[in-house]
Amino acid sequence: MRKAEVRRKTRETEIHLKLNIDGEGKCEVHGSPGFFIHMLETFACHGCFDIWGELQGDTHVDFHHLVEDTGLVLGQVFREALAGKKGIKRAGFFYFPMDETLVRAAVDLSARPYVHFKADLGTADVGQF
Repeated sequence: MRKAEVRRKTRETEIHLKLNIDGEGKCEVHGSPGFFIHMLETFACHGCFDIWGELQGDTHVDFHHLVEDTGLVLGQVFREALAGKKGIKRAGFFYFPMDETLVRAAVDLSARPYVHFKADLGTADVGQF
């Protein structure tokens, strides 16, 4: 099984994640904000891998440190679990039609540290997130 575990501790956050790529889509992540945890649960469910985690951070200030550092740890735990990316193609894409939206994702496993996130979130109320 392709599994990994990563911990990251900074002045602002303490993140601990475990990943089983060959899982069942289970997610047990403790932390806040609730919307972010919900998105991680959705990510695991639709990706058919298991994530366990503890997320702590200075959320009394803002959520951005927690979200950034969780993203960094997710990248690290996937890299370790993939162990050299044997059998994995470099890039892929996916379209996911949902009730009122279409999600498009393109993934490049080249190890370049870059993300492009484009979304018009409008005025939807998702709390402080």
